[in-house]
Amino acid sequence: MASKPTGTATLIDSKKLHDLEVKDAQFIFQSVWTLLEEELGEENLRFPKEIFWLNGAPGAGKGTNTDFIMRYRDLTAPPVVVSELLKSPEARKKIDAGMLVGDREVIEIILRKLLEPVYQTGAVVDGFPRTKVQVECVKLLFNKLVSLRNKYADTLFAQYFKKPHFHIVVLFVDEKESVRRQLYRGEQAKLHNDEVGESGVGELMEVRATDLDSAAALNRYRTFKEKTYGALKDLREIFFYHFINAHGTIDEVRRRIDKELRYQGSLELDEATYDRLSSIPIASTLSKHARQDLVDRLDSYEQCNADLFEKVVNTINHVFMPIIQRHAISGMAVVNTEDPVFHHEQALAMLIDIFSERGYHAIIDVHREEVPDSIDPKTFKIKTRIKPVYRVRVQFTGSEIRRGR
Repeated sequence: MASKPTGTATLIDSKKLHDLEVKDAQFIFQSVWTLLEEELGEENLRFPKEIFWLNGAPGAGKGTNTDFIMRYRDLTAPPVVVSELLKSPEARKKIDAGMLVGDREVIEIILRKLLEPVYQTGAVVDGFPRTKVQVECVKLLFNKLVSLRNKYADTLFAQYFKKPHFHIVVLFVDEKESVRRQLYRGEQAKLHNDEVGESGVGELMEVRATDLDSAAALNRYRTFKEKTYGALKDLREIFFYHFINAHGTIDEVRRRIDKELRYQGSLELDEATYDRLSSIPIASTLSKHARQDLVDRLDSYEQCNADLFEKVVNTINHVFMPIIQRHAISGMAVVNTEDPVFHHEQALAMLIDIFSERGYHAIIDVHREEVPDSIDPKTFKIKTRIKPVYRVRVQFTGSEIRRGR
């Protein structure tokens, strides 16, 4: 009597399969890379600095949101749509010759496309990777680009081999929603094509067979979940991995994309560049405790330097406020003063903090003018002195005038 396979045996078989897929990927990728290297030269293998590998469940909205992602990241080159590449003359030539367009051919077509100069600053690749072999090839490409960056770092070619940034973007919907969207898409495409057929106006839309049959739509989703989604999860620990809930309206999904793809300097800048900039605080951290810090400073002025504090308050009341009040509608006033109270450095800090506490925004610009001071009676040479002029721009919420007809 044959014994049932054990869980351990299943794990071993799974590991063997994974090892075979990794070896296949290494062989496939290296053969394509060697071909490109011999054909173009290593120094000309200039891939995009930033690549978004866009994937998602059927009906999750990849096509709908591709343009939004591109605009969000200032990418101007058209997306690399893998399904369209397989309709290219190169792919058709292989198909017409009776050859299968397997992983090797797909990898070659994609890499050649990404080498086009238009993609130098960045690219969105729609529909790749989808299998474990393709996932391994993405890892190998990244490693190659890092290796090229290190090799050419101190050469004239350094500008072409920047630190690579790979983003894995997965738009996800559950099984029920995916099937519903696929069938709705098929229904809408069919209605559109019927109208075009009757009127003779417009272009026919492609109707996928899986969009017309619920069983086929369900099978397509399960294939994605079992093969593509499972393979993509291997990239979570290596690259920027953006898992986006694609349920809801287009605006809701785009808000999630916006939040997920927001710029992060520590992750995207070159390490040396980030280290150079990191001593400067991020703006959002400055405002974190700004209110309490302002209160503490104002209290310290009163406790430690009350005389100067009083003089600054009096100057604001008697010199600044009459001018500011005359600009109540515009919400902005510029006051020039030569008051010696501001020769004291802390007085300028007090001025800014007092205005901030009262709801104004004050910006101070110090102009130093050279003016005649005296004449030497022996040489008649004019002696000059530096006169500081404090130009204070005060902004606040102005008043609107409602006009009649």
